[in-house]
Amino acid sequence: MEPRRALKYSRIRRSKFLSELERFLRFPSVSSEPEHAGDVQKCAHWLARHLKDVGLDQVRLVPTRGHPIVYAMSRQKPTRPTVLIYGHYDVLPGNPLREWHTPPFTPTLKGDNLYARGASDDKGQLFAHIKAIESYLKTTGSLPVNVKCIFEGEEEIGSPHLNSFIARNKRALRADTAVISDTRMLAPDRPAISYAQRGGLRAELVVTGPPQDLHSGNFGGAVHNPLQALCEMIARLHDANGRVAIPGFYDSVRQWSEKERAFMARTGPSNEQILRDARVEQSWGEPGFTLYERTTIRPALTLSGIAGGHYAQGSKSIIPARAVAKLSFRLVPNQDPQKIAQLFRHHIERITPPAVRCSVRTFAGIKPALVNRNHPAVRAAVFAYRKGFGATPVFLRSGGSIPVVTSLQEMLGIPVVLMGFGLPDDHIHAPNERLYLPNFYNAIKTSVWYLALAAKLVAAGGIRDRASDRGVREHQ
Repeated sequence: MEPRRALKYSRIRRSKFLSELERFLRFPSVSSEPEHAGDVQKCAHWLARHLKDVGLDQVRLVPTRGHPIVYAMSRQKPTRPTVLIYGHYDVLPGNPLREWHTPPFTPTLKGDNLYARGASDDKGQLFAHIKAIESYLKTTGSLPVNVKCIFEGEEEIGSPHLNSFIARNKRALRADTAVISDTRMLAPDRPAISYAQRGGLRAELVVTGPPQDLHSGNFGGAVHNPLQALCEMIARLHDANGRVAIPGFYDSVRQWSEKERAFMARTGPSNEQILRDARVEQSWGEPGFTLYERTTIRPALTLSGIAGGHYAQGSKSIIPARAVAKLSFRLVPNQDPQKIAQLFRHHIERITPPAVRCSVRTFAGIKPALVNRNHPAVRAAVFAYRKGFGATPVFLRSGGSIPVVTSLQEMLGIPVVLMGFGLPDDHIHAPNERLYLPNFYNAIKTSVWYLALAAKLVAAGGIRDRASDRGVREHQ
């Protein structure tokens, strides 16, 4: 199907698309905070209505034990391949609010950037695909491929209910390939396709001592401080060189060939670029690897937050009764999240001071993922980027984790194409998150071309149609 009319439609309706994206971003759809559960629901309802307005069929709001999944599909034609599009409409909290230049859920346009929480991660990126679909349906009345959409509301908390949804709906979700846009490019003129994702594991430590806060004058020096004990434990999670100090942590880490590392050196960002993107001057971490390698083919353990005692204005002379730390593991191929959780628990048991008690909770285990960058569905993305951005994309490893990648690979048996449209300085997961609008418009153009090019894969024998027009089932 010739995309000319769809491309023209998307070009002349940019202001409309921007206005709709701004409405999408106004929902504080924070999946991790119970007080925003209603906002997540409202966002899902708005997204479902919008997909109906675009012209997709069988739009459904599928309830889970958590936040709903928005499912939609185009009118299925058995002679055409099927593309499954995944994205997430949930976002991280906007705090700390004092560091935002504009309110996080009041989309603000400054030059070519649109500032709002979720602008890049992931509402803006998934919305580009919706607008590409609209551009076809409002002009030619049909799509060059069958399309199925899964937009979930729990990615930022590890997608705890997504696998059960996929397991119940394997037949309905059958497709020839899946497309995910939740990664980044190197620069506006340097598009990128991700071919590897690190896995993940989250952990929470709670250290307790006395049953209540104690006066530090009366008990300081006689009773161990849970907050101090926690800091001592955190300090023993890494050695002096930045390596994770948990025994057995590196035992199963895959070693990569010099050929692969040379490829990474040619295509990936330099040490200087990574430091510049982070706005820091000095690197830190495991010796013997570039910064790009440290953030992609090497695992990491990060302290994400710590709390305990008095931290408001003024002073308070206490020994706190309780202290909490939140940690995040980034895992690489051959590392199993459950095994790492077990090693972590044993290590914490060994290093917990005898005068305090410690409880450990691990959750949101995510397997690492690898993508065959030579698959025809991935090669179609290369050509689509050339049409959309006027440049050939590089292949990059990603240090982040997208839980659904391995789920789609293992449960549906389909290739996954990771077409990123974000930029390194979009400030995702940080204050002042933004979306570079020229990227947004080029992403729509790229998606329009990808749908057209994916349709040609059947004729070329690249992928075969496995579409199903059966509806999805709800969780029980």
